[in-house]
Amino acid sequence: MSEKGLTTIHLKQINRSKVYQYIYKKKVTSKLQIVQDLQMGLSTVSQNLTILEKEGLIERNGYFDSTGGRKAQAIRIVSDFRIAIGLGILKNMFHITTVDLYGNTLFRDTVPLPYSNTPSYYEQIAKEIQKLITANHYEAKILGVSIATQGITSQDNTKVTYGKIMDNTGMSLEDFSRHLPYPCHLEHDSKSAACLELWNHPELDSAVIFLLNRNLGGAVITGHNIHQGNTMHSGTIEHMCINPEGPLCYCGNRGCLETYCSANALEQAAGLPIKEFFSRLREKKSPQLSQIWEDYLYHLSFAMKNLNMVVDAPIIISGYLAPYFTEEDIDYLIEHINSVSPFPLKKGNILIGIHGQYTPAVGAALFYIRQFISSI
Repeated sequence: MSEKGLTTIHLKQINRSKVYQYIYKKKVTSKLQIVQDLQMGLSTVSQNLTILEKEGLIERNGYFDSTGGRKAQAIRIVSDFRIAIGLGILKNMFHITTVDLYGNTLFRDTVPLPYSNTPSYYEQIAKEIQKLITANHYEAKILGVSIATQGITSQDNTKVTYGKIMDNTGMSLEDFSRHLPYPCHLEHDSKSAACLELWNHPELDSAVIFLLNRNLGGAVITGHNIHQGNTMHSGTIEHMCINPEGPLCYCGNRGCLETYCSANALEQAAGLPIKEFFSRLREKKSPQLSQIWEDYLYHLSFAMKNLNMVVDAPIIISGYLAPYFTEEDIDYLIEHINSVSPFPLKKGNILIGIHGQYTPAVGAALFYIRQFISSI
């Protein structure tokens, strides 16, 4: 093929990508808006819209209000043209989610299944995934299956190199992929949570994530990217020591933030399941429970203050406990952070995640959504 032919094909690909990306970002638009904003010819835009529509990537659905002339058709992407599956692997269960091209959660569920490093365990997970796909007729739509697990992964995301909580050191991507006919990806659950928060807050250049799950986790975002570190353990705030003589942590050391601010630590201190603890706490009928929660927030604010000295950025409260936080709780954190910090933190710089316990699973699924969107 001649150089001119290659250039023409390349230009067509660029125009197709520009039109699709524009529609994706605008969510709903019209042909005239595309022409005006991209400064493309009407015929070029029309051709690309026809191609994208034939491919199933976009749809014309509804009309804009008339401004005196003919009503313009509303153009949007087909958000469920492709689907990504995300898993959150825990010690006694796993979360399963599906998300569309905008990262909207279409399905989420929790499946009781104790972790064991056996073929039957991975086969059972694969069966649940296939059952979900079949029930929703997703066979032709799946981009991939992304797995978030408790455990630090290798730099190539193929193996868990540190997995004390679940005793899953050595868990490999192949353990999952050999049972599934789809692309698979493995990720540390805290990094997956950070992916989700970065997706939800694209304006943030930097942030510190507190993943308040059964076991505490964390991540650091700098330069709009998740900081991994030389050995992939950047952001493991759970092992920051806040009391050298404190409770014993699963890592073998004492006084780690994990022993004070994980959901497990809160549940143990209260002697109640988390849901029941917060139900009683909000009734304000138990001074004892109020004190337990105040102690929890105090230790959390202590850690937030110290980390804000290192990373001058917003703090995001994410994960299982995030939906239980109130405005009053945030006020308490801000008051205690600022009472001992030379650099006051504004209330607007503490953000609350919205996906609760499903945060790592949803964040993991976004790995394939990002890949797909950038490929067009």
